[in-house]
Amino acid sequence: MAKNMTEGKPLKLILTFMLPVLCGGLFQNFYNIADSMIVGRFLGVDALASVGSTTYVSFFVIGWILGITSGFSILIAQAYGAKDEKSLKHYMAMSVFVCVFFAVVMTIGLFFVNERILRAINIPDNIFDMTKGYIGIIYAGVPVTILYNMLAATARALGDSKTPLYFLIISSLFNIVLDILFVAVLPFGVPGAALATVISQGVSAVLCLIYVGKKYEIIRFGRVDSKFSIQSIWKLLKMGVPMGLQFSITALGGMLVQSSLNSLGETYIASYTAANKIQNVIMQAYPSLGTAMATYVGQNYGAGKYERIRKGVSTSVLIAGIYSVIIMIAAYFFLAPMVQIFAEDPTGRLQEIAKQMLHICLWFYFPLGLIFIYRNTLQGLGNGLVPMLGGIFELLARAVAVRILFEPFQFAGICMTDPAAWISALIPLIPYYYWYIHKKLRSKTELRE
Repeated sequence: MAKNMTEGKPLKLILTFMLPVLCGGLFQNFYNIADSMIVGRFLGVDALASVGSTTYVSFFVIGWILGITSGFSILIAQAYGAKDEKSLKHYMAMSVFVCVFFAVVMTIGLFFVNERILRAINIPDNIFDMTKGYIGIIYAGVPVTILYNMLAATARALGDSKTPLYFLIISSLFNIVLDILFVAVLPFGVPGAALATVISQGVSAVLCLIYVGKKYEIIRFGRVDSKFSIQSIWKLLKMGVPMGLQFSITALGGMLVQSSLNSLGETYIASYTAANKIQNVIMQAYPSLGTAMATYVGQNYGAGKYERIRKGVSTSVLIAGIYSVIIMIAAYFFLAPMVQIFAEDPTGRLQEIAKQMLHICLWFYFPLGLIFIYRNTLQGLGNGLVPMLGGIFELLARAVAVRILFEPFQFAGICMTDPAAWISALIPLIPYYYWYIHKKLRSKTELRE
């Protein structure tokens, strides 16, 4: 059900919107963990390393899709907040055109550059063929990934964070069943895990298309709404492309780090992969909070309620601060032993490597939470450029950090690149937000006077 976030207490609205998104994110992470766990347990450490070595390559593509679809949905959220049904339907129609274009271009383009990318990030020769087969199937599933994420982003723009959750749960459970079938029962190997992911996403996307199309009459567009408009396409691209680039730029920085990590061998790759997946679970509240803020701010911006935006941001910072303390304690004491669920670890080496990574990163969880709050807030305000600038700062920080720290500190230097990137990303985000919101509040006060 669509939800109006321009009225009511910000804390309640943000939390009630955030929780279903959080549940969805946790399900997604759990099935990613199940994916890696099944691969590692049934196929071994090398197979786990082959999946883990493509983490940032995969995020480069999926992050772009998340970014552009989230950007398109910001305009839908603003139209919904302004009660402009005509613009809402038109933006929905134009979003479909652009998504189809990206689905075709990306699928074809990635097919041709797959091997070159893997060579560029130093995938070890003994896992190269497994890695190439795995990521190639993920690329083939780009159209269904775009379809699902556009539908989910649209539902969230209308204030509905529960519908995407339901279909993500279906996809997650189906993916686990297919993982067991394709990896543990049938001899499909590592590519079987990718095939399971694509098929489960496809089923979820089709079901979501049927359900959302029936449930939300407000997004059903007709011939008049579908009239092609370069101006509208430009508005969507102006919002979506910077957000997509922001994720892809972050992934590029990660690929630089991954290249150095890959040179340390399969044990380090596998342990880093496992620790990252565990860490991503406890961090999931941050992107969920950011998603809530994008919709909350987008609707209130459309309604011209800047003071509510300011209160919502302050509330979110408080939520992130409290949560960060809790997960820092968890990461310090409890998480490293969990890497054993991914692969056999008779020597304790995987656990030792994971512990080193977690104990370096945990002190910087709160700045990471702030990135999602301020970045998504600015996106909700219709600004995609400054969040992209934050991504550039993040990329530069990773590049400089891995260049300076890897040779003297090796794996510890790789672990330090994340905190460096998180701190750097905030440099343009926080000052710009406070300058912008102060300007809007002052202008509104002057108009009243």
